[in-house]
Amino acid sequence: MSNNLSISCLQYTATKEDSITLKTVKPLINKAVDLGSNFIALPECATALQNNPEITKKLATSESENISLQTFKKIAKDNNVYILIGSLPVKTEHKIANRSFLIGPSGKVLYKYDKIHLFDVELPNGDIFKESKTYSHGSKAIIATIKLNKAIKIGMTICYDIRFPQLYHDLARNGADIITVPSAFSNLTGPFHWHTLLKARAIETGCFIIAPAQTGLHPCGRKSFGHSLIISPWGEILADAGRDVGLINAKINLEEVKKARLAIPSLKSKKNYSTNF
Repeated sequence: MSNNLSISCLQYTATKEDSITLKTVKPLINKAVDLGSNFIALPECATALQNNPEITKKLATSESENISLQTFKKIAKDNNVYILIGSLPVKTEHKIANRSFLIGPSGKVLYKYDKIHLFDVELPNGDIFKESKTYSHGSKAIIATIKLNKAIKIGMTICYDIRFPQLYHDLARNGADIITVPSAFSNLTGPFHWHTLLKARAIETGCFIIAPAQTGLHPCGRKSFGHSLIISPWGEILADAGRDVGLINAKINLEEVKKARLAIPSLKSKKNYSTNF
C-alpha cells in the first residue's frame, strides 16, 4: 500500500477583490493538477487582503455566500483533489473567523479550523497589527483525516500559530502526520523567523510541514515574505518557492514520519517536572 502523497503549495499576491485574485489562483491550481497533485494548499487570506479591519468586516460573508469557497469546492470536485483553503474571513455570531477549510474530492468541506492565536503585535519598524479587532479567535485544535490508499492525519494551523509550539506538539501526539501552516507572513520578521520556526516545528513533531504563503506587495499596502515551504519530518526543506508567484510541489512518503519519530522519540519522552518559581 503506497504511503506517497503529491502536494502543491500555491504562492501569489492576494488583491483586495476575490474575483481578481481568483484569476491568478485558478491557473496555478490547473498547473498543480497537471503535476499530479493529490493535495493543493493555498495561503492564509487566500483571495483577499484589505486595508483595515472595518473593510474586512463589511465584506465578510457567511460560508454559503462566499464566492471563493464555492469556487474552490467546484474545482476540487471537477479535478478529484483535496484543496486546503489557507483561510477566508467568514461571518460568525460575534465578529468574523479567520477560517481554514479542507475540501475533499467530492467538493464538500470536510474540516474547518478557526485561527487560535491572533496576530496582535507591534513590530520594531512601527507596524501594528491587531487581528483581534477583526476576528474572533478559535478555541479548538483540529486534526483532519484524508483517505488515499490509507488514512492520513493532518493538523490544521494558520500563520501566527507557528510561534506556539505546544499546539504543534499536541497535534503530533494525537496522530498528525502532516501539519499545514498557511500564512501571510510579515516581510519584516520573515527573513529572520520563517524558515527557522517551520523547521523547528517539523523537527520537534516529526511531521511534514506544509506552508503555502502570500508573497510580494499587496494592493492594500501590506508586504508578504513569500517562501512557501514543504519540510520533511527530519527538518529538510524539500521545496522553497522563494519570492516569486507560482507553486512548489513535492512527493512525500509518510513512512518518513515513522522513521523520524523512531530515531528521535521526543514525543514519547516528555517528563513532568516541578518548579521553584
